[in-house]
Amino acid sequence: MTTREDIVRFLNDYLLIASVPDCSHNGLQVQGRDAVRKVVFGVSANLELFERAADAGADMIIVHHGLLWGKEQPLTGLFGRRVGFLFQKQISLLGYHLPLDKHPVIGHNALLLKTLQAQNIRPFALYHGQEIGFRGEVTPAALEPLVHTLESACGAKAFVLPFGPRTVRQVGAVSGGGWSMLGDAIDQKLDLFITGVLDEPVQELCREGHIHCVALGHYNSEKIGVLALMDLVRAQFGVETEFIDVQNPI
Repeated sequence: MTTREDIVRFLNDYLLIASVPDCSHNGLQVQGRDAVRKVVFGVSANLELFERAADAGADMIIVHHGLLWGKEQPLTGLFGRRVGFLFQKQISLLGYHLPLDKHPVIGHNALLLKTLQAQNIRPFALYHGQEIGFRGEVTPAALEPLVHTLESACGAKAFVLPFGPRTVRQVGAVSGGGWSMLGDAIDQKLDLFITGVLDEPVQELCREGHIHCVALGHYNSEKIGVLALMDLVRAQFGVETEFIDVQNPI
């Protein structure tokens, strides 16, 4: 029988959470039943995911964006309903934030580059003193086929700012809200920067920095790592797994 603590211990070690400073509480966030037969995976913790996971018979839910973000919070309102539902159904909740962003094997950023068959993949882009993205070299290509590959991998329509060179070679990725690290990509003379969401300054930074930017949505740019985490847990423990896609274009 697989237990809750078996999975928590394995993932905490595999994702090296003790060595990754983070505003999120990584690991077990809500304690449910001991025995785990089915694990549901999702990108973000919310009541829609929890209700669908309960209907699917989940003993545990594992997400990238958890419920706990480094501050005490009263168990009232929306937050209280979310936590109360999990306790009522005895479902455990695990969250892995920056440790999943920056993991070289199953992290979203490394996988986005691997989707493009990039070589020489290495850490890139500082966030509070730690590199959470990756960069690498792709076979020289036009922008359009690279965008199509990313859209297919993430199940999303990309927003594209095409201000880079005709031929793309050097690529970097910081998923989710990583647009603020565009400056790192410009400084390192990358041809293409891949992220989740954009803000107003990005267009002119790309134009002036002569770089392409592809935004796949915060949610959709990070599904790829959650799916890889699901495959890892299934292979390691032989438990039933399911990804529940609470679709979110943002």
